[in-house]
Amino acid sequence: MSVSPLTGVDAIHLATVLEDCVDQLSTLGHIMPASFEFRPDALEVVRGELSQLVDSQMQLETKYQSVLIKKIEMLRLTKNPVHLLDVEKDVLNAGRDLKNSTHAFGRTLKQNPLTADNLLKIQKDRAYVENIVTGTMTELVQKCNFQTLVDAVLAEKERKASLQCTIQKEQEGRKKLGILTDELVVVRQEKETAVQQRKEMISHLKDQLQEMKAKTNMEGKYIKKCADVSVAQSQKKVFLTEKEMKEKIEGLHNKTDEENRAHKEIVKFLQEHQADLEKKLDFWMEKYEVDKEAKQKELDTLKQTKAKDLEKLQELTKLYKEYEQIVVEDRIEKEKARRKTEQEAIELKSAIKMQAWWRGVMVRKGFGPFGKKKKKGKKGKKGKKGGKKGKKKK
Repeated sequence: MSVSPLTGVDAIHLATVLEDCVDQLSTLGHIMPASFEFRPDALEVVRGELSQLVDSQMQLETKYQSVLIKKIEMLRLTKNPVHLLDVEKDVLNAGRDLKNSTHAFGRTLKQNPLTADNLLKIQKDRAYVENIVTGTMTELVQKCNFQTLVDAVLAEKERKASLQCTIQKEQEGRKKLGILTDELVVVRQEKETAVQQRKEMISHLKDQLQEMKAKTNMEGKYIKKCADVSVAQSQKKVFLTEKEMKEKIEGLHNKTDEENRAHKEIVKFLQEHQADLEKKLDFWMEKYEVDKEAKQKELDTLKQTKAKDLEKLQELTKLYKEYEQIVVEDRIEKEKARRKTEQEAIELKSAIKMQAWWRGVMVRKGFGPFGKKKKKGKKGKKGKKGGKKGKKKK
């Protein structure tokens, strides 16, 4: 939400008023005590707050009763739905205000107004208002606008709306809690019934278990006889399998002899191949020595080239340092110019603030063009001058 800017004079007037308000709030923050508990007028403070709360509560109750009486009279005298709807809205608004006031009244009675917590909250609220007023005053002086105050009011409205929504959710949660409590009682009864049924089922299953045990004993005897027969068959199969494995072992012994002969032939071939590789190794060693001497010559040539390149690098490094010094000096000059520009901007801003302050002083004290003009006195002087002139003419 944006607001239209004010004129310079209106902004100065408002800034002057807000400055006085800030001074009063600051003074109030310094003179407020930390607690009222041990002051002699503590009881009077409590009585005054209680009387204000009771008066406001009684006013809201009277308003609610009057609205109800008005609604009853409207229902008896007219049947116009528009008027009835308006009266119903008034009743709802009055009831909502009375409910909120009753809630606040009960919460206030539970709290002690003399404790330091209440004064600490008052100090926080005062500091919050002081900050908002100070920001608004600064914005009025600088921009002729009070957008800060508008934003603060909107934020406070949103906070209160959020608090009201939280209270409403708490009430709905309490209603849901009651409903869930009733449902819990019903579910508990259903569970107790289910437990009773399961106990009956357990007794029935125990009877079936006894029957199954007797049946299992009979089946166990039958299975044991079947197992004895299976063991005899397995022993016969194992004997036949053992015979087959012996035949396979003999065949593997024959294959092992063949593998040993093949191994000897492979060893002979590898020995011959090793002798051939030793000859090639001698050839490559000689080649390695020759290549090593050639590479050593290339390395010496590269070292000489490296020395020349190092001298050239030193020259370039010296030239780079000279250029770097020039660049650093240029950056220093630019930094000085930037700082000078910033200093001029700060001085201009300070001059504007001094002018705004002097204008405020002129408005408050009535100096210069803001002073009160004495019209009657000037007219009297003019009359006297006219009389003197007339005498001179005579």
